[in-house]
Amino acid sequence: MLSCCSLCIHHRKIRNRRERRRDTVRASPVSIGFQDYFSEIAVDYARYRPTYPDSLFDHLASLCLSRDLVWDCAAGSGQASVPLAARFRYVLASDMSHSQLSRSPRVENVCYHLAQAEVAAIRSGSVDLVAVAQALHWFPSREFFTEVLRVLKPEGIFAAWCYTLMTVDAQVDLVIHQFYYDIVGSYWPLRRRLVEEAYRSLEFPLAKLEAPEFHMEVEWSLDELLGYLGTWSAVRSYRKERGHDPRGLISEPLAEAWQPPGARKKIRWPLHALLGRGVSTRKGRDSS
Repeated sequence: MLSCCSLCIHHRKIRNRRERRRDTVRASPVSIGFQDYFSEIAVDYARYRPTYPDSLFDHLASLCLSRDLVWDCAAGSGQASVPLAARFRYVLASDMSHSQLSRSPRVENVCYHLAQAEVAAIRSGSVDLVAVAQALHWFPSREFFTEVLRVLKPEGIFAAWCYTLMTVDAQVDLVIHQFYYDIVGSYWPLRRRLVEEAYRSLEFPLAKLEAPEFHMEVEWSLDELLGYLGTWSAVRSYRKERGHDPRGLISEPLAEAWQPPGARKKIRWPLHALLGRGVSTRKGRDSS
């Protein structure tokens, strides 16, 4: 019986050398061009990040001509891996953070392993869908898309999505906007602008597909919202440089805006998807 890992080139070698590779990742992240913003907060990331809507995954599955293998690149703690596994035969979920992957749910048809986005241990022309959830802006674009084009099947699908600033209500939004732009604004990495532009300015080598509108929605307490804010890379960078948590600067005004006290509020994020299809190799497909 075909297994998920048997679809990957050299996966057995990777598995045998896993501990050595983990040590390399930890010892020299800069040398491989990887800036790790999330390993230190992997527990909170898994707990407080919102989940993606089923409608997104249903749409991605509907675009694929076959549903054998998904590469979930920068899978983190498996927020997209698990719903993809319900719709595809196998999911190869890769990430550069062992701390994140170790907190991923164990699912029979999901194979997790450490890997750089631009160096995938996957057979050429074997992937139906390359999925990137809230992470494309971290990658070296040219090298990554070279790898995407290599591993995709003819007419395979590429999908990257990101979410921008959430909305709660008028009073809470004012405090959150002040926090995002004025307090931690200068601590966002430069490539964060790609998210704010919904990836529109990113050079994209595939044939673009129209993406429906998606959104994420949760009902959270104030403590849960503060937990989510703590997973922002800018908050971590601020705390590292200044030695204190910037959330403390908004705790009182946010509590005053959160009315009635103790309420659970609906929080909504717009979800922006960048979709593309690989080149067809069928004769006459593009000749008209």
